[in-house]
Amino acid sequence: MSERSVSKQKQEKRWYTIHAPEQFDRQELGGTPADEPDKVLGRNIETTLGELKGDASENNTKLTFKINDVGSDSAYTEFIKHELTRDYLRSLVRRGASKIEAYITVLTTDDYRVQIQPVAFTTKDADASQEQAIRRTMIDIVEEAGKDRTFEDLIDSVVEGRLSSAIYGEAKTIYPLRRVEIQKATLEARPEEVAAEEETSVDVDEEEVEV
Repeated sequence: MSERSVSKQKQEKRWYTIHAPEQFDRQELGGTPADEPDKVLGRNIETTLGELKGDASENNTKLTFKINDVGSDSAYTEFIKHELTRDYLRSLVRRGASKIEAYITVLTTDDYRVQIQPVAFTTKDADASQEQAIRRTMIDIVEEAGKDRTFEDLIDSVVEGRLSSAIYGEAKTIYPLRRVEIQKATLEARPEEVAAEEETSVDVDEEEVEV
């Protein structure tokens, strides 16, 4: 390929300004080049909550977005994942205290499937029954939150700390807690994917009945 052809290809590439979802006020996340709009679709963009808010104290929270729509010179994203940095989580661990985790998958009122991973840190070492009770509280509160909220509202409650505060308020009556965080929230399936899975499940069940 001649230098002229390579140069022409570079000139044909266009820069697309990437925007966060509407729930994050469509803030700019940077730019990405592509010679065709379709090549921008599906790209993941990682940033921090601190960068979105202009608050360095929030840099321990990573947010991942995925480009799902492209305009003439703009690319729009959807939320994919909220995750605390490993360094921050390690800083919360103390000797002689318990770290209690749970992994909960919920379906929101608008049929998004999301996995939520809360973690609680006690002031001292809790016994097995106390840890089990705290974990049960985590599960109950997260399941209730998913049942009562849309996807956007659920993610807002994670990002803004309301869900972790609700868990802290209930679980601290079981055993003294130092901190509760949502260490990860991940979009597992969109409504159309959930519907397709359910349809497949129904088809399989019907076949089994016929047999």
